[in-house]
Amino acid sequence: MYEVMMPKLGLTMVTGTIEKWHKKEGERIEEGEILFEVMTDKVSIEVESYSSGVIKKILKNEGEEVPVGEVIAYID
Repeated sequence: MYEVMMPKLGLTMVTGTIEKWHKKEGERIEEGEILFEVMTDKVSIEVESYSSGVIKKILKNEGEEVPVGEVIAYID
């Protein structure tokens, strides 16, 4: 099982806010496909999946602020 973590997208980034999930639990995703969008203190960025599989669990909802490195979803 692959852990999806909040990425560090800038030198000063400490947290990010999940703006939108592009996939739902139970849906298949391929490596390189857009998984979610995150808002930093400066910009909104689309984040690609680093793994192919099925979204097993989304742990953080849209609008939630999440520390860098925290697990936000699982892909199996």
